[in-house]
Amino acid sequence: MSLEKALESIRAASAEKMPEGIRTTLQKATDELRGSGILKKVMKAGQILPNFTLQNQNNEPVSSASILEKGSLILTVFRGHW
Repeated sequence: MSLEKALESIRAASAEKMPEGIRTTLQKATDELRGSGILKKVMKAGQILPNFTLQNQNNEPVSSASILEKGSLILTVFRGHW
């Protein structure tokens, strides 16, 4: 099964369990985001990420450039629990 088919299966299963009002609200928000043009600003596969600086676990700034000087950098994005 392709990733796209697996994701569609997950979306369909979630939608079946979700109350209609919530499903409608989420779909409206998704449609508004797509209509805003935000997808034109999203990085595409193969694009190079600009240099950035983030805080580490000790609240100290760490730059991507300083990590790349030592080797590869893997960036993981976790949206959290809202």
